[in-house]
Amino acid sequence: MSRDREDDDSPVAISVSRVEMTQLVLPGDTNSLGTAFGGRIMAWVDIAAGIAAGRHSAGPVVTASVDDLHFIRPIRQGDVVVLKAQVNLAGNSSMEIGVRVEGEKWGGERYHALTAYTTFVAVDENRRPRTTRKVLLESDEDHRRASEAAVRMAERRRRRQDRASRLDS
Repeated sequence: MSRDREDDDSPVAISVSRVEMTQLVLPGDTNSLGTAFGGRIMAWVDIAAGIAAGRHSAGPVVTASVDDLHFIRPIRQGDVVVLKAQVNLAGNSSMEIGVRVEGEKWGGERYHALTAYTTFVAVDENRRPRTTRKVLLESDEDHRRASEAAVRMAERRRRRQDRASRLDS
């Protein structure tokens, strides 16, 4: 799926960015309680989100931020971790990627472990931000996700401006 980023500014369907990644929780991935290290899960979230962002922007991306992570349920050693990521909304160079993390017991029973929202920035060969294409919203679910993402993006912008003003004083 090759495209010339400079000449093609048509929106990209969200389905292009979708990622489903699986990992098996092995003993080296766990703490003394036999549950997956939060940091290991966070690393897997970053990888899945980065792949989704790279697919959308058709090029390299970097992690700009990760919103609060709230672990709903631990994932135990021997369970499978299923990470589902997709771009929810794209700005000029940044994209919000939602990642749903589920645990899966042998036999197929899945449970929700956490949801994360990350921001990635498309970069050029000099590692400078570059323009990325907008998302093409195809379903009611896409529209809902994009609307919620716009609220989160505005809140991130407000927090960034607050931090900058505190640093200036």
